[in-house]
Amino acid sequence: MSDRIKKALNNHSSGYNCAQAVSCVFAEELGMKERDIFRMTEAMGFGMGTMGTCGAVSAMAVVAGLSESDGNTEAPGSKRKSYAVMKAMTEKFKEMNGSVICRELKGIDTGEVLRSCNGCIEDAVRIAEDYIKDERQNGQDEKKG
Repeated sequence: MSDRIKKALNNHSSGYNCAQAVSCVFAEELGMKERDIFRMTEAMGFGMGTMGTCGAVSAMAVVAGLSESDGNTEAPGSKRKSYAVMKAMTEKFKEMNGSVICRELKGIDTGEVLRSCNGCIEDAVRIAEDYIKDERQNGQDEKKG
């Protein structure tokens, strides 16, 4: 288990919601203050407050967007890349857990829990870590070539 996963699980046990627990462990990597990411993702917990999209999955979107956005408000050019990254991460999470919907993951309607909150947090951090590691590796490969 990585240090980030341990920190995210500790964050969750300290009162962070799932989205905050995941996204905050990437604050430094993303050039953000943890407090700002904490505030930005507060309403994403509890499946966006409606048991919809899992907060841990929503946090992966934050990581993808902050990693990929060109920040160009005049002529945004990075949306397609951000969407592609998020699609890949979402597909991986769904493959691992059977859903990206909080209500389904918790088995509210079926009584069958697909994944615990801590499990979702662990998986989301691992997926985001793998993405960042791959991006770093690809960046180094591009510099060599």
